[in-house]
Amino acid sequence: MSLQRKHEITRLEAFSDAVFAFALTLLVVSLEAPRSYHELMTLAQGFLPFAFSFALLVWIWYEHSAFFSRYDLHDPLTITFNAALLFVVLFYVYPLKYMSNAMFHALLPELRVVQPANATEVARLFVLYGAGYVSVFSILAGLYYRAWRKRRDLALTPVEAFDAHAYAGKHALSAMVGLLSIGWALLAPGGWSGFAGLVYFLMAPVHTVYGSWCGRQRRLRYERPRPAHHA
Repeated sequence: MSLQRKHEITRLEAFSDAVFAFALTLLVVSLEAPRSYHELMTLAQGFLPFAFSFALLVWIWYEHSAFFSRYDLHDPLTITFNAALLFVVLFYVYPLKYMSNAMFHALLPELRVVQPANATEVARLFVLYGAGYVSVFSILAGLYYRAWRKRRDLALTPVEAFDAHAYAGKHALSAMVGLLSIGWALLAPGGWSGFAGLVYFLMAPVHTVYGSWCGRQRRLRYERPRPAHHA
């Protein structure tokens, strides 16, 4: 999609990066240096859940950074969206950490995670996780929609305006997958609520189809057809 525009790092971006760095720190701040071989092995087994949580936070940071690299927006509504995103990221660090540990508990029993006691607690866990997921990507969708609405003020080209709208749709689809997972957790009977986590695997096919459709629309609207070569 559209190329990133060169710009200087603003105080808003610097502050946001500091918050993301603090959120990443919270993932490991409760860990103590191992004092025995057994503690070291237990710590090592926490690598997979930590890597999963780390990757998700870095993904959110990248999407946030990409937006402000493309659009020089600092109006009050954009700042409000940004503050809401940072609030959600900080609040959900520990739920994300617990969810990651619980997810890998079957493979790594030495993590000693107290699993949800029943189907109701499993459902509530997925609702809590999904609420954070939906919030993050709804805010990102809102930011890109804001950029599209301000396309004239930002002097966006028609292609860049199309890309902003397409990115808004992309993040809205991510939020919809999270809503579907929440719905499954709330409505699935008994032990089926745990399958709410599998709903997130829909992200790959949904975004593949949407990305292909956006690519075709972009080419049809904005790429000039090549002149025919006459013999």
